[in-house]
Amino acid sequence: MSRNRKNPSLVKQVCDILDPMFDKGYCQSKFKDKKNHDTKDKIYSYETRTDYKKACIRFVKFCKKEYGCRTLKQCRKYVNEYLESRFHLSVSTIALDKCAIAKLYQCSSAEFIKTPPRRRSDIKRSRLPAVRDAHFSEKNNADYINFCRSVGGRVSEMIVLRGSDLEFINGKPYIYFTRNTKGGRKRYTPVINHVDLVVSMMKKAGDGKVFKKIPSNADTHSYRADYAKSLYNMLARPINQIPYDRVNKGTGRKYQSEVYVCRGDKRGIKYDRRAMLQVSRALGHNRVSVIASNYLY
Repeated sequence: MSRNRKNPSLVKQVCDILDPMFDKGYCQSKFKDKKNHDTKDKIYSYETRTDYKKACIRFVKFCKKEYGCRTLKQCRKYVNEYLESRFHLSVSTIALDKCAIAKLYQCSSAEFIKTPPRRRSDIKRSRLPAVRDAHFSEKNNADYINFCRSVGGRVSEMIVLRGSDLEFINGKPYIYFTRNTKGGRKRYTPVINHVDLVVSMMKKAGDGKVFKKIPSNADTHSYRADYAKSLYNMLARPINQIPYDRVNKGTGRKYQSEVYVCRGDKRGIKYDRRAMLQVSRALGHNRVSVIASNYLY
């Protein structure tokens, strides 16, 4: 005979909070909700829900093991201690834990202990050789690789891409990404590089999926970065040809407002800000800083 418990398990308590947030946010536009400051109790994608659940479950199990907690309210006081115990991990992992727990308690992550800052130089994803690369044949998956390098889609977007998502605007091919996009934002992305291959595969797929299966060891994010760099090089103006169109009020000197100057480990490197914004929008972002740090490496 099972015992009656006053409180459900900590894992169930986590699910009972996060699952309704996903039900409320799925298929909604995160972009619009951000404008209305209405994102606090919503989760917008399967991946985020899965990652947040894992992070929160690790946290509550820590609290139960170390302090015998039985409710989320009892766990709340140990958030900072738990985050400190994770400081040996990557900055991105710690940041995910912090955001997940903040979502669980529907508060700002600023209420918790300050965690190490994220630096571009610490990012390893898709930039160094990985174990999975040894089990992946670029020759056998050439069509998938070239397709991705031509459209810049995320893995989640490529999985559900259909041939009917191909559209022509002023005679040029674009992919209209509408499903599994980040934050629910739809976008038109120009097709570059292997245009004939992309158009042929899209038309052949018709209303069906373009890819029946995504190669498990394919580094799709790196192909997305290749797309970003190619598109930027197509759009960018020579830095010395961008006009000095603004005047610094303090020094009285003219400067190039459309030139993005990097800091940190890329200090002094300059990019065409206008081209960066176009690339950012093609990738489903809206900030030039994301392109500089995550794609133009």
